[in-house]
Amino acid sequence: MATVHVLCACRLAFSCIWEMTPKAEIVSTRFTKSIINSKASLTYAEAQLMMDDAGRKDPVTSSLRGLNSLAKILKQRRIQNGALTLASPEVRFHMDSETHDPIDLQTKELKETNSMVEEFMLLANISVAERIVGEFPECALLRRHPAPPPSNYDILVKAAKSKNIEIQVDSAKALAESLDRAAVPGAPPYLNTLLRILATRCMMQAIYFCSGMEPDTHHYGLATAIYTHFTSPIRRYSDVIVHRLLAVCVGADPTYPALTDKQKQQQLCNNLNYRHKMAQYAQRSSVAFHMQLFFKSKGVVSEEGFVLFVRKNAVVVLIPKYGLEGTVFFDSKDLKLNITFDEEGPTLCVDGIALNMFDHVCVRVSLDSSNLQHQRIRMHLVRPEIPGYNPAESTPWGSPSPRPKKPRQH
Repeated sequence: MATVHVLCACRLAFSCIWEMTPKAEIVSTRFTKSIINSKASLTYAEAQLMMDDAGRKDPVTSSLRGLNSLAKILKQRRIQNGALTLASPEVRFHMDSETHDPIDLQTKELKETNSMVEEFMLLANISVAERIVGEFPECALLRRHPAPPPSNYDILVKAAKSKNIEIQVDSAKALAESLDRAAVPGAPPYLNTLLRILATRCMMQAIYFCSGMEPDTHHYGLATAIYTHFTSPIRRYSDVIVHRLLAVCVGADPTYPALTDKQKQQQLCNNLNYRHKMAQYAQRSSVAFHMQLFFKSKGVVSEEGFVLFVRKNAVVVLIPKYGLEGTVFFDSKDLKLNITFDEEGPTLCVDGIALNMFDHVCVRVSLDSSNLQHQRIRMHLVRPEIPGYNPAESTPWGSPSPRPKKPRQH
């Protein structure tokens, strides 16, 4: 008799498997090389629709709902421990299939399923970090997020104070609780998001490091004592190294000298940090380039936005619809305006019109192609209307390239 083995939609994997109680308490954890027999291939949106459909009782939907209930408990526990929930605008371009030019863009909408997957990814990274540092205390590849110096929060505290909101920055937990309470009667709901965006800008950069070279393993943003990157080996080399360390821990693969040399491991971490920073620059340049292509085809548009920063001669405006950030200048040689700046506010007064942080404004957005080598997005203030300021006639200094989201600090 011939036996035929059929592997349908199977995936080779390295799994972190937990046994949990209904209250998301971990009973046991194990790590193993595995083969996953997929029951469904779903996008976040498709999974969300399945969970939201009360009439669905199939095994896949029931499993999703079970995972989601556990994820909510895990998230609540993280927040209670002081984990930060920050914000940053993230845009997604829709490309023309033939020309590959951007024809539309939108800010990315995160669904409940995004949070569900993220919680288990975070838990896997923490569990793996604990395992590899237990086995390799001197050469485990970890990721830490340093606490920002108090001075980093000055702009956030001052901005919140201008709206009679008190922000505590003594600890991550105090900051998280302050942001949760931050609200002003009558103010737009987006005010809280703006404060979280500012808080993101105050953070330090998370970095890779070798456990034997740095005693401080704490991750400030996630409020966890130890953390690493394990869940994305197809796009991060750090995860590949962590997989190799974990494979040694579970007896799946042998070790080799470079893997247990903390000096070489730290050199690798330094290079990973450098390459990560270069990737951030490339991402920002890509977003800026495609944003310019988008507005080149769209022409001049007027959009609603919020003042994110106030400078001595300008305001930085964020347009939530596009995740676009640009600067409106008021001291061009073509403009004869009376400008005063109050650093305490901070407030910029232009011909008697006061502009404060978080003010709701309308700006005209266009692409300046006068210099083909240095095309740039320009913003001109439309509302509030300033009598001596005519955006159609003025030629203010160019705004900087659109600033995309600050990458997650995980």
